[in-house]
Amino acid sequence: MTTFHVSIFRDVLLQAISSLKENKLRTVLSVMGITIGICAVMVVGTVSQGVKKYIYKELDTYGLETLWVYRKWEDENPFRSVREGSGIDNEDLKYMHSCCPSVKQVTPVVYSDADSVPMRSKGTFVNTNLEGVGVNYLDINNDQLILGRGFRLEDIQRRKPVAIIGSKIRDELFGAHTNPIKKILRWGEVRLTVIGVLEYKDRNILSQLGADNYDVNKRVLIPYTLYQQQLGTKDVHTLQAEAASVKDTRKALGELTDLLKRRHNYHYEYVTESMDTWIETAEDLLRKISLVGLVAALISLLVGGMGIMNIMSTSVVERTREIGIRKALGAYRRDILLQFLLEATVVSVIGGLLGMILGIFAGFGISYFSGYDLGVSWSTAFVAVLVSIVVGVLSGYYPAYRAASLKPVDALRYE
Repeated sequence: MTTFHVSIFRDVLLQAISSLKENKLRTVLSVMGITIGICAVMVVGTVSQGVKKYIYKELDTYGLETLWVYRKWEDENPFRSVREGSGIDNEDLKYMHSCCPSVKQVTPVVYSDADSVPMRSKGTFVNTNLEGVGVNYLDINNDQLILGRGFRLEDIQRRKPVAIIGSKIRDELFGAHTNPIKKILRWGEVRLTVIGVLEYKDRNILSQLGADNYDVNKRVLIPYTLYQQQLGTKDVHTLQAEAASVKDTRKALGELTDLLKRRHNYHYEYVTESMDTWIETAEDLLRKISLVGLVAALISLLVGGMGIMNIMSTSVVERTREIGIRKALGAYRRDILLQFLLEATVVSVIGGLLGMILGIFAGFGISYFSGYDLGVSWSTAFVAVLVSIVVGVLSGYYPAYRAASLKPVDALRYE
């Protein structure tokens, strides 16, 4: 057996490239097939990873350990009278920390049945999402303040008429470049003093997916005790809590609902929500979108691979006498096989590199026109080039094997 040298590989590679140059049109067409397929793979990878990054970023604006508990109002028995009350009250809050070890902190949330509540300041009106919350609300909800302060315990205990407003409320009522701290908001006959402004939160993707139609930047937050006083109730409409960790979320939900059911003698059923459900929904949606795109990309790669197989098979037929002469002069079967495999691989790698470059530009183009900084998925780029090499080897193997299997005498007789 002879020893395989790098110089032999180099000579075979140069010969393969020279052969491809002789059939430029066929080579270009085959390269284009692979280029389009790899570009499609790149675009799918870039878009899916970019959107996933943005969705996770927006989900994190809720806090990934956040969970919600509220009364289930639908009754399976239509003839049973609906019990009054939200199933959660101020007394329940006193037992949360001692009975729910998996709950790190909790805040009540109080709101009215109205979709929006009008607020005014010096003759300017704006519809807002008014919520009564506790001291821990900003921390649990992962909210940041750009101006002012959060609620203090005395604000809650004394039902102080103070408010924290969203950035859009600040812009619409007072102006984007105005400091609204200590300015007055009027909620009906109630005068609210602004003590803080919330940082803007971006939830464009979740809104477009229909997962969140609630504009968090048009919130007005007040002490929940003040809201209860105005509504004439001690009910809490929703408990919003933070689990001790992400893995403790389901345990925390169970502890909260068990406590509420025991305290209210099992008169109410409760609905529980957590970020786990939202994350699973987002990942499931992204998987389906990516799958459709990848199937289309793989079909394109399959077409490109068939194109390579076609030109290599044609090349074997056209160069049958050349193969016979080379074998008669002492060329090994391995050399013939390697030459045709290299020709197919060169076509595929060139197509893969061009597809990667085109995919990168396509990613930047999508980012520019969509307004989202999707970036480039370099892992997808690496996989795309690797796939192009595999496609080249697989597509070229049969024609290469066929060429290497030709007998010198039969090849020399071929016309």
